Amino acid sequence: MHVLIIDGHPDEGRLTSHLLDHYAASLGGATKVERFAARDLSFDLNLRKGYKTEQPWEPDLQRLASALLACDHLVIGFPLWWGSEPASLKGLLDRLLLPGFAFRYRRDNPFWDRLLAGRSADVLITMDTPPWYLAVIYGNPVVRRWRRQILGFCGLSPIRFITLGPTRQGGAEKKLSVWRARVARAAGSAQSLQREGKSKRGLRTAVQGKCGL
Repeated sequence: MHVLIIDGHPDEGRLTSHLLDHYAASLGGATKVERFAARDLSFDLNLRKGYKTEQPWEPDLQRLASALLACDHLVIGFPLWWGSEPASLKGLLDRLLLPGFAFRYRRDNPFWDRLLAGRSADVLITMDTPPWYLAVIYGNPVVRRWRRQILGFCGLSPIRFITLGPTRQGGAEKKLSVWRARVARAAGSAQSLQREGKSKRGLRTAVQGKCGL
């Protein structure tokens, strides 16, 4: 199994990175792991003209796109800030998940092709908000968005979420062993996830740094 891990925290040495380290260490020995941190990638965060004109990928985005196409399982970790991922990770999504690479709209049809099908995902989210409060009071908006409008929109399935909080007022220190155990269980079961029909579409796009518009 080929696993791609993306660290979405803008700072290094934080709880997100520690938990992703533990995830990687808990994977089976027959697993190939590639790892990127959004903070270390050199690219323009802004999709400046939307899908109107092509904005070629920088070399770091080309490398990440190739790794995404090669992987069987994607792991993304980030802190929840103002109900969403940090700006650097949002910019990465805007620039990377382009039509012709991650999805393709159909002509004269409201539906689309999910070009990243055949890959599963684990999404690890740390937060100050208690997970039950996020679900009951807010309706889990970040989980629904990542499941339906981001990863699921591009075809990844199944998608599992590990929501960890609250981290403030010593919460992380008190619950770290429990959180590490949850992360380890997810990593240990990643190999057994049922994936269907990995698509190789977009490979030439990734290598050449084109947007497929």
